[in-house]
Amino acid sequence: MVEVGGTRGRIEKRSAILEAAADVFAAEGFALASVDDIAAAAGVAKATVYSHFGDKEGLLRAVLTVEADRAAESNLAAIERLLHVEGDVDDALRDVGRRLVDCFCDPKAQALRRLVTGELARYPDLADLLFGRTPQRVHQALADRLLALSVQGRLVVDDPLTAAEHFGSLLTGSIDARSRLGSRRLPDAELDAIVESGVRVFLRAYGATPAAGR
Repeated sequence: MVEVGGTRGRIEKRSAILEAAADVFAAEGFALASVDDIAAAAGVAKATVYSHFGDKEGLLRAVLTVEADRAAESNLAAIERLLHVEGDVDDALRDVGRRLVDCFCDPKAQALRRLVTGELARYPDLADLLFGRTPQRVHQALADRLLALSVQGRLVVDDPLTAAEHFGSLLTGSIDARSRLGSRRLPDAELDAIVESGVRVFLRAYGATPAAGR
């Protein structure tokens, strides 16, 4: 095992532990996850894990914070594609919608959602770490883009935050049930159909013309 000294080495070890812990927690769940296994996967001593995070619960919270921020960045990158819509707005919404669905269906993201759901009875604040950080930022960014499209006459949006919530719900509302909480991988054709249906319904509510999305 190679120990890297200095601040850079400490940062690298912390990152390695977080990556390993995310994989182990996702695969084993919190109760069965072993700090020994996490340390081995990260290539560090067990004591190093404790020196960085205190205990396994602290490590879980750190992992959820990092993964929530990572998910937010992926979602925000998808939403930024609505910043400059040159073609049909329905095509742009399909493109962004599919990217958002792919983010939602990321295997690690699904596994961590299952993990949090299973631990909520003991640690109810975990929901804020995973579900509170990402949706607020993403919904606000999406609301801003939808409002901009409305100002351009591409959509008719009176309440941007509600419109953003509707769009997100239409895209992801059925996925956990269809995928059995991520235990079944949804085929691309099924995901495409979910996005197509969601965009069509969204445009019937928010399209600039009565025929939009039909």
